[in-house]
Amino acid sequence: MKYTVRCARSGAWWAITVPEIKGVFSQARRLDQVEGMAREAIALMLDVDPHSFDVDVQPDLPEEVTRARKARSALRKAEESADEATVTAARALLAKGYTVRDAGALLGISPQRVSQLAPKRGTAGGSSKVHKDGKAGLKQDHEVAAA
Repeated sequence: MKYTVRCARSGAWWAITVPEIKGVFSQARRLDQVEGMAREAIALMLDVDPHSFDVDVQPDLPEEVTRARKARSALRKAEESADEATVTAARALLAKGYTVRDAGALLGISPQRVSQLAPKRGTAGGSSKVHKDGKAGLKQDHEVAAA
C-alpha cells in the first residue's frame, strides 16, 4: 500500500497529514525528517511495521520554488536540445570538409569538443584521415584496406 504524505510549513515545523487515514497527524523539524515521522504515525495508527508500506511525501511548495523548478526543467530541456543541435552541426560541418578548428569557432566550442562530438569512425564504417589542407575526411573500409 502507498500513502500520500502532505506537509506544510507551520512556524519552524512541518505539519504532516495523511489524507487516506483519518486522524494521522505528526510534525517534523526538517523536510528530510517528514518521511520517518509519517511512517511512524501510520504504523502506530494501523499497528503495522513502518516499512511494510510506501509513502509519497508531497510538500506544499512556495510559489518561488515552483517557478524555480519549472525554470530548471526548461533549462535542462533547452540544454538537451542545444546539445543535439551542436552534435548534428559538428558532424555536418566535418562531413562538408571543415576543419575541427573552424567547426569549433563557428559553433563556439573548442576543437577538442568538436572531436568528442564527432568522433573518428575507426571500427564502424571507416577511419578518419586528415588531408594536406588540414581538413578532416573519412576513409571508407575499402580505402583503409588498400592503405
